[in-house]
Amino acid sequence: MNASTELLQLQIARRELQTDHIVVLELRSPDGAPLPAFDAGAHVDVHLAAGLVRQYSLCGDPADASRYRLGVLLDPATRGGSQAVHRDLQLGSTLQVGVPRNLFPLAAGASHSVLVGGGIGITPMIAMAHALHRAGASFELHYCSRAPEQAAFLDELREAPFGGHVWIYHDERGDGRRFAPSTQLPAPAPDVHVYVCGPAGFMDWVIEGARVAGHAEVCIHREYFSVEVDTGGAGFEVELAQSGRVVQVAEGQSITAALAAIGVKVQVSCEEGVCGTCLTTVLAGVPDHRDVFLTDEEKADNDQILLCCSRACSPRLVLDL
Repeated sequence: MNASTELLQLQIARRELQTDHIVVLELRSPDGAPLPAFDAGAHVDVHLAAGLVRQYSLCGDPADASRYRLGVLLDPATRGGSQAVHRDLQLGSTLQVGVPRNLFPLAAGASHSVLVGGGIGITPMIAMAHALHRAGASFELHYCSRAPEQAAFLDELREAPFGGHVWIYHDERGDGRRFAPSTQLPAPAPDVHVYVCGPAGFMDWVIEGARVAGHAEVCIHREYFSVEVDTGGAGFEVELAQSGRVVQVAEGQSITAALAAIGVKVQVSCEEGVCGTCLTTVLAGVPDHRDVFLTDEEKADNDQILLCCSRACSPRLVLDL
């Protein structure tokens, strides 16, 4: 499940600052060649300066192979990625982008789909809405933001061919209109699916509302952009099965940092347990899962671990490295 090593050389063909903190970029091949196809919900790894790699959802129409579109929020808590996008990716700039990957796909055979985007979490929902509309599928799209001036894509959503399926909410507008998942979601059914993306707190609120409304876990789909990483806890040992080397992971230290200190490099990207780039097989020991990438069932198997954030419940982990 590691990221593909194939990189595309693309160019910023259009750059639009839609709010004070959200830039929308259109990426095209410099020679105009079609880009690799993607399914709704997919993202790309964007390679930035100083070795930074960040994931951004594709928010264009999956049927349009001429371009990729990204919407990027300048996060006040940025670790450098969104700042580099806003600062460095100007009109005409070239950059390296990984081929699309999809960890947030639409479920097959749904009778109805509910798309809920909070803030910049609207981006994958736009691609999903295009795909569902083209397929003639039943769906609704709910876009939540604090205020109109903080929301991107508003005109685009209103004028889209699927505009009749879109509801927009602004918490600070003062008209009392807020999306209420516990009451506004449709009746649960095995073929009714709910998708949510946005800030972690917003997502947890929507997910809990869906649960209260009776929707099964398998029908609730989520994609986190970022989470707070907790690296606390006692130290432990990591054994690398392929070489037999053993490294001590100190309290407050990530496994990737401990491995890097002895010259073992692991490919990482988000460093928050979101993207799955550093997913590694566990051969022995019990992981302390702190990611939002693996499902509860996958975590219970204890045979995989996200090295950037997770720790150990046992004194030693043996990894397939």
